[in-house]
Amino acid sequence: MVLCTQENYIYTAMYENIINLLDELELQLKAHQLWQHEPIDAVLLRSQQPFCIDTLQFEQWLQFVFIVKMHELIKSQQSLPTSIALTPMAEVTWKDRYQDVQRVVYSIDKLLAEDS
Repeated sequence: MVLCTQENYIYTAMYENIINLLDELELQLKAHQLWQHEPIDAVLLRSQQPFCIDTLQFEQWLQFVFIVKMHELIKSQQSLPTSIALTPMAEVTWKDRYQDVQRVVYSIDKLLAEDS
């Protein structure tokens, strides 16, 4: 029998909320034709720069790095990052475009920051 402490409940809710937002992010990227259907060359993922800015577009980083890594963290019940600041990057990258995508990115930032 597993005891469900308040801390475990909150963490489970956090995982669920993040999964929902990751799903919404994928939907919005697809809706705005920012989702890449072909696999990416693994060499491009070896960048040492934030957001792989020197090798990927921001939407590619979201798809091939961020979403994948967040699902891995959740699956292995690891701690989630608490201050990743995706919103400023989205605002700079897309300026006044893709507002639906930016809204989801902001929601992810906000939710993760609340967990800190």
